[in-house]
Amino acid sequence: MVSEQTPLLPPGPSSAAGSAPGSDPAGLPLNIGHRGYKAVFPENSMAAFEGALAAGAHALETDLHLSRDGVVVLSHDPSLKRCFGVDTKIADCDWSYLSTLQSVREPRQPMPRLLDLLTWLARPEADPSVWVLLDIKTDDDAELLLPAIARTIASVPLPGGVKGWKERVVAGCWNENYINHARLHLPDHPLVLISFSLLYAHRLLSNADHPDVHFNLSQSSLVGPLGAAFRRAVRAQGRRLYVWTVNEPEWMEWAVRKEVDGVITDEVARLKGVLGGFEGGEGDGKGYMTRRRRGIGAWPRRVKLYANAFLWQAIGFLLTVLMWRRFSERGKQKGGAYAVALSGTPR
Repeated sequence: MVSEQTPLLPPGPSSAAGSAPGSDPAGLPLNIGHRGYKAVFPENSMAAFEGALAAGAHALETDLHLSRDGVVVLSHDPSLKRCFGVDTKIADCDWSYLSTLQSVREPRQPMPRLLDLLTWLARPEADPSVWVLLDIKTDDDAELLLPAIARTIASVPLPGGVKGWKERVVAGCWNENYINHARLHLPDHPLVLISFSLLYAHRLLSNADHPDVHFNLSQSSLVGPLGAAFRRAVRAQGRRLYVWTVNEPEWMEWAVRKEVDGVITDEVARLKGVLGGFEGGEGDGKGYMTRRRRGIGAWPRRVKLYANAFLWQAIGFLLTVLMWRRFSERGKQKGGAYAVALSGTPR
């Protein structure tokens, strides 16, 4: 677990984008456990969250869905099939049933709620610098899911003298509509666009309506000249940039050199070692830095890594073009009080 003396928001450029967790005091990216410590434990389980912090994560990333009776649960998939072996959707089940399930993967774990995770983080003995990036899925109705998230956060008190949830819970959304809902229901919480599409991310970066949006992008989308230009633009505006999901040591080193703010990884301990190699701390980098400097077996593997990255860029561009209209409609507001509330949003 990170030190309680580690500041959540180290000094950095000020901007209209507001506060969001940035790099650590040494200027290195933050280590963010993807679905907890997914490489070792069943994903999005309490064991995975505990394991991630024990292995050196500064923060946790998790996925949200809504049960039929309105409980916010932690699951990447809208279906229970892959992780729990039940061929049905979370949205068709009440929490009373979901709470009885055990993960297919060992050690078998129950599905937690957002309430369970926040209650665990709010313990008096817990590290108050740990924060959470919520991946808010578009499978659920935004006008139901976002208010439920807000109610859950408000229901968990924090010990006196520690940072509030508005500094420790980051709302990650996949499109502009969900970002607008998050801005309404989670005011003053940091907002992050999650995307594999550099084209869509550019749209929000240049949109004057969204000066408060940071970015959590697929690492492969940021490789090459287009990615470099986007990184420069984000940095110039003082926004934060996180990358997902980074498990290869070479890409972890790349993320350090490109000065991103956070790396989301399944391999929490591996990333800790790589970061340790850069800062000259206790981590030995597991030899990755030494091999890179000497070039031992580096080029064939590097060519393959970059080829895969550019392939995923092409796939991402194609999916963006094909799905733009459909994706842009997800979570679109229905008007009424919602539209009135947004009309008062600062530009």
